Amino acid sequence: MKLNQHLHLTYCSNIHPGETWSQVQKNLQTYLPALKNRLSPKDAFGIGLRLSDLASRELLNPEALNNFKHWLAKEDLYVFTMNGFPYGGFHNQVVKDQVYAPDWSKPERLDYTLRLTNILSALLPPEIEGGISTVPLSYKPWWTANQAACDDVFLRASQQLAELTAHLIELNTNKGQLIHIDLEPEPDGLLENATEVITYFKDWLLPVGGAWLVNKLNISSAQAEQHLLDHIQVCYDTCHFAVEYEQPQTVIEQFQAAGIKIGKGQLSSALKIEPPEDLENRKWMAAQLEPFAESTYLHQVIEQSADSQLTRHRDLRQALPHFLESTAKEWRTHFHVPIFIDRYQAFQSTQTDITDFLNALDGYAECRHLEIETYTWDVLPPDMKLDMLTSIEREYTWVLETLAAAPQS
Repeated sequence: MKLNQHLHLTYCSNIHPGETWSQVQKNLQTYLPALKNRLSPKDAFGIGLRLSDLASRELLNPEALNNFKHWLAKEDLYVFTMNGFPYGGFHNQVVKDQVYAPDWSKPERLDYTLRLTNILSALLPPEIEGGISTVPLSYKPWWTANQAACDDVFLRASQQLAELTAHLIELNTNKGQLIHIDLEPEPDGLLENATEVITYFKDWLLPVGGAWLVNKLNISSAQAEQHLLDHIQVCYDTCHFAVEYEQPQTVIEQFQAAGIKIGKGQLSSALKIEPPEDLENRKWMAAQLEPFAESTYLHQVIEQSADSQLTRHRDLRQALPHFLESTAKEWRTHFHVPIFIDRYQAFQSTQTDITDFLNALDGYAECRHLEIETYTWDVLPPDMKLDMLTSIEREYTWVLETLAAAPQS
């Protein structure tokens, strides 16, 4: 839905299981008209579309794409953002670190993202920019033992992102569409915090990708760098940055100083745990954490000590054995809990980071897309679940109420 002159809000359809186009289409037909009727009965309602590699191939069939466009028009719905992070299956199977595969050093990731850009170009309404979030290049633990291999990933990723940028420049020239690819930092991603994003742009994307564009398009270095900054942006996931203990206003200012744009804000909450000093209470809390250490997704954990030192664990399952002896003042884990909940039994959420991010957007017009992304409904503990339609509606209602209460300049 359109919130103001430039800002659009949606939720990501990756919360619904389904890897084929027919499954995705059925979910959209089930939930979107009903949500629109509840939340935006008189105005067009936006969709954050997630397509697997398989679904992207199926939807590019001209008949399927035309049928979808007709359905969108009939229902007064529009697509302005897509989630191109998970390439393969995302539900009802073990995903874990395979969510990063293929990474941006592989041609399959480029080919998949090119298909998504062509689909988005065909669906994008006039005078609205489009965005596609994607993996933060790769998964850091795959490369930490081999710096030369890691550098090769940076090199190949930069060249492929430049090749993608050339295609996006062509779309902009021929169709007047601005579409950007939004790298999504997260814990243990090859890019996981603001510093790593800025370093990557400075040391790899702009010089390597810029040189590729200069050679390919016969343009100046300054033009090449500007094209890259226009078309390769950042997806600010509020859960991910909260797990890294980074403050929204600070990150936005750091990106602005580096010329890096935030193309999409993904609104999601992490679990926040304050370990009690009493051993018995700590044992009880560890038992409450156990259901969240589920087997489908990665749930990275970062501990923060009293002097702000960070200790990282690749997954909650690996972190739990250390909980009783931990001297940290706080644990945060990458588990997308519902954003309208600020406390769950023994735990808190990082909901305030979403509020801080939304407040920080005031005066930052570059970010035009907001996407609710609580994708863990089917793996949440049973007493946190409601029916899906009501759950999504509550997420929207909380965001709209929070935006309405935000200070306006």
